[in-house]
Amino acid sequence: MNEIEQHRKIKMNNKRVEIEKLEGQNCFACGTANPIGLNLQFYRLDDAVCSDITLGKNYEGWQNMAHGGIVSTLLDEVMSWAVIYFKKSFLVTRKMEVKYVRPVLIETPLTVKGVIVDESSPPKIRAKGEVKDNEGRLLVRSFAEFVLLEKGRLSSVPEELKEGMLSLFEKFE
Repeated sequence: MNEIEQHRKIKMNNKRVEIEKLEGQNCFACGTANPIGLNLQFYRLDDAVCSDITLGKNYEGWQNMAHGGIVSTLLDEVMSWAVIYFKKSFLVTRKMEVKYVRPVLIETPLTVKGVIVDESSPPKIRAKGEVKDNEGRLLVRSFAEFVLLEKGRLSSVPEELKEGMLSLFEKFE
């Protein structure tokens, strides 16, 4: 690690940076316009992107436990945002593996965290994610592979949304 990287690491230590997102989108996980969505809010903490959430009864599977598909959604979204934030790029999820370690209880504060772990094979990039409860216990872990996309490869995405994301990328630290 060179001197600049060391300084950056020291400067970043435990500094929470709120991450801006586009308003009015319908994404189930992060959109602000979806009345039944999660409306996840993100922040950077060192080399990770995180989101804090407490899931209510609407996201229940078995009694008092969050539905596994909702938990997978949390992980996919926070890992995606880690890549979006640090790589300032469009992407799609290529594959994802989830291991449920302990039950994820509803009405319990959770922290979901995503970190880039391997970017040595562009345009593929790997990330890991985890869900912990308010006592810091690991509940779920995940690994995923994403594919970075050029703006032109998103033919089904409206130009306004692409331009909005490009503007957002410029605001990321």
